[in-house]
Amino acid sequence: MAILTLTDSAEQKIKDLCSQNNKYAVKLGIKGGGCAGFSYDWGFAEKNEIDKRDELIEFTGGKLLIDSTSIMFLLGSELNFVSEVWGSYFDITSPKVKSSCGCGESITFDMDKVNG
Repeated sequence: MAILTLTDSAEQKIKDLCSQNNKYAVKLGIKGGGCAGFSYDWGFAEKNEIDKRDELIEFTGGKLLIDSTSIMFLLGSELNFVSEVWGSYFDITSPKVKSSCGCGESITFDMDKVNG
């Protein structure tokens, strides 16, 4: 099973972000906090910042880095980039998410699915 699949729009946005910011990769992780318990943590990574335990997803013209502590939470997820009238955002669909708050930034995981 792939750790994370990316839609064409997500790949394009990651390529654009890396190019516009002159960065090696977009970084995705999970951190504790937020109103539902966890939140997605976005950033950039340079090649020399990658740990051998991290997962680097490479595609034509772009790279997405998932930090090693977040792999178990993101396994089987899909990353999409959505553009709407009200704004644009990355949308993560995960079989391990139990619920999310109204803001869409904070999530609760089904820990049986995360650990199973």
